[in-house]
Amino acid sequence: MSNGYGLDTGRIDLDLIAQMIAPESRVLDVGCGDGDLLALLRSQKDIDGRGVELSQEGVNASVARGLAVVQGDADTDLSNYPDDAFDYVILSQTIQATRNPKAVLREMKRIGRHVIVSFPNFGNWRVRLKLLFTGRMPETRSLGYSWYDTPNIHLCTVLDFASLCDELGLEIEDALIVTRNKARRISNPGIFANLFANDAVFLLSRNT
Repeated sequence: MSNGYGLDTGRIDLDLIAQMIAPESRVLDVGCGDGDLLALLRSQKDIDGRGVELSQEGVNASVARGLAVVQGDADTDLSNYPDDAFDYVILSQTIQATRNPKAVLREMKRIGRHVIVSFPNFGNWRVRLKLLFTGRMPETRSLGYSWYDTPNIHLCTVLDFASLCDELGLEIEDALIVTRNKARRISNPGIFANLFANDAVFLLSRNT
């Protein structure tokens, strides 16, 4: 799936994240899955990459690709990394599955000069309409689970996330929303982005 930026992983948020990374950077991918993003960044950007993944299957798959990935939990294990250990710390489609998103972001801010987060937007108009007219928890392409078996325990909207960034002293350097597999850069995460984004990608840095 091409996004117009020259990279192609099959997941548009990973392609967009890759475009935000400077060449030869130190990168930590938290919740890296099978290592798709790290492999892309190694190939395209010559990064020094590390990964943390909760599932043993994901760790095994990543290591089989020659990636430096360890098993770990974003909620508990980021405290083991020293301050300013990385240029970028990435959390893609994972923050909604963490037990304490605020604490996870605070740790990412501590150990990385830049923080990149992608997440499904629960404020999308289709999600709102499904809840309004059916009275049941919506299932979408990004949120394709029933309420009783979902790993997504802290769903948020674009506006919710922007508010948390402000609270944590994280400046929004860049933000993109994804609508029907098309990416659009936004200057301000306001009502329009909150209504129409299926997913969002934020590049953040410290402002305090």
